[in-house]
Amino acid sequence: MKLTLSSVYRPHSFPKLLNCSSFGILGRPFCSSALSSSPTCVKPQVPLFLRPPIYSTKLCDLKKWHDWAKGVSLSIGSTFVQSDNGADSNMLCRELKWLMEDAVEDHSLGMEDDDRVKMRIDIEELYCLWTQRVQERRPFQYVVGCEHWRDLVLSVQEGVLIPRPETELVVDFVSDVVSENEDLRSGVWADLGTGSGALAIGICGVLGSEGGRVIATDLSPVAVAVATYNVQRYCLQDKIDLREGSWFEPLKDMEGKLAGLVSNPPYIPSEDISGLQAEVGRHEPRLALDGGIEGMDALHHLCVGAALMLKPGGFFAFETNGEQQCCALVDYIKSRSGRSFCNLEIRADFAGIQRFVIGFHQ
Repeated sequence: MKLTLSSVYRPHSFPKLLNCSSFGILGRPFCSSALSSSPTCVKPQVPLFLRPPIYSTKLCDLKKWHDWAKGVSLSIGSTFVQSDNGADSNMLCRELKWLMEDAVEDHSLGMEDDDRVKMRIDIEELYCLWTQRVQERRPFQYVVGCEHWRDLVLSVQEGVLIPRPETELVVDFVSDVVSENEDLRSGVWADLGTGSGALAIGICGVLGSEGGRVIATDLSPVAVAVATYNVQRYCLQDKIDLREGSWFEPLKDMEGKLAGLVSNPPYIPSEDISGLQAEVGRHEPRLALDGGIEGMDALHHLCVGAALMLKPGGFFAFETNGEQQCCALVDYIKSRSGRSFCNLEIRADFAGIQRFVIGFHQ
């Protein structure tokens, strides 16, 4: 099964372009306090919708850009779909609306063509961004610098995997188990390979203010910086501990103590990377995609480590590439660590594809 961005969505309805009072910014998270610096030397990019409107352009020039960008989008037709299941013209036109939504300050546009419009980005950069989107197949989420995931708006950029809707289900699995077990709710959880911090932040939400905390790890300094930015935007610095390092290495102090362990690891077989949708294969970090010859390297490592890191009764949930990997992973667990785990289950994603393996430590 190929990993694509075609199913990624933005759960908002957007107003008609270039209409009076038509530009509203994306909904803000619940914390608007100033962000502290990242623990790494990498400076995360500010999402477009959060940038100050320090630019301006004539309304006629904005309309000219929009007409050009729409024409480019319509010229694509179904070319990308036929090539690698990429976006069609309709999808690109929707993305164009979203880009306008993020780029233009919220105010009435019922004015003359020579009047100026407040912008969060220079008009020339808009031309550059849409050229990158269409000609280079740069993911739209990287263009605007964010992705909607569950009820969150997460910063993303090059070097960080864009969180998929399917991964949201991992948070639901955690919600189910902690609702029935106060010991798990109050314990320490780990999100390995956190990327943007999506799972760590989502799990904090279901643990609640009186619940436990989450340790989120990632080998990539860029991912740690971006995850830190997202954690700070949602004011969860006291609930989420970001640690840079490979898988379990930053968790040596937690052996046998974790209440839960989740991960969306790299699981694409190495030879399949070149055949991925261009937005994925060309732009998203290979470190977060390539799972080795069979795509199972990280999953095997996670299972072995989970047997050491989880406390008795601890829960785990891992995402895989699909049914074949799920079955292979369950067989691996039973053959290598069968006495360590119980209540193993394979769960389906939104499309009915068997994608997740969950279970408990004995």
